[in-house]
Amino acid sequence: MYKIIVYFNLIIFSLIGWKVISSNPDVVTNDISICHTGPSEMIAFLDDPKFVAFHPAPIPFDFNPMGEMITFPSPDGKKAGGYFLKAEEASDNWLFVYQEWWGLNDNIKEESEKFYNDLGGKVNVLALDMYDGNVTANPQEAMGFMRGTDEKRLENIVLAGKNFAGKNARIANVGWCFGGGWSLKSALLLGDQNVGSIIYYGMPIRDVDQLKKLNSDVLGLFATEQNISKEIIEEFATAMDKAGKDLEYKIFPGVHGFANPSNAKHDPELTNEAYGMALGYLKGKFK
Repeated sequence: MYKIIVYFNLIIFSLIGWKVISSNPDVVTNDISICHTGPSEMIAFLDDPKFVAFHPAPIPFDFNPMGEMITFPSPDGKKAGGYFLKAEEASDNWLFVYQEWWGLNDNIKEESEKFYNDLGGKVNVLALDMYDGNVTANPQEAMGFMRGTDEKRLENIVLAGKNFAGKNARIANVGWCFGGGWSLKSALLLGDQNVGSIIYYGMPIRDVDQLKKLNSDVLGLFATEQNISKEIIEEFATAMDKAGKDLEYKIFPGVHGFANPSNAKHDPELTNEAYGMALGYLKGKFK
């Protein structure tokens, strides 16, 4: 039940179980144990010089934000935050945006604004701050932030965004690298409020039983690399098929991070192609 568009090679992850339960009856949480591949396995990649080399310090650029940083309650009793662009008119359509390993930096904010504008200002866009305010342009610091992530805290941030959006929200997800894996995990955490997930060269869940709970199809926009390999992506595709879920994916002939304009390895042509696929996918979800 999936479309396969395969041109070159790619990257990926392993399986860990996790669960978050809130003691606050007024806060919506998910009692869901997710076998996943994600930040924990990417931590192992941090010891691979070739993987680290795909993450040169971002190229500085001028950015004038049109959105605002906000905070909202998290199910674990803490505060969560994000970069928010409110729809011009009241709307239950939402897009959650997930950062790369740098944190919620200007590149992610700019990408959020691009989606917001190209969706006609009709969709609420929220880029969740998965590092609780930590952001850097230093690869070594980014590695430290990523190593220090806590799965339960990350899950609570997603659920905080869900609560902020409201019970009637229809939520799609998009993310790159670290955030690419979280785009799919978020889709599972959102339950029946999820309407779609876009993975840019991120680590996908391959557990069939978990994927059966997915409330949408998935669009995968992968790179040519050895960590998230072509074989692992095909394993993901097989798992989606067994779960009865639709998957469309393409392995682009570009390196990890090819779609990041602030990355020295950025490929504008491939970025435009991938973005066109992502935008078309989202427009279909928000008709």
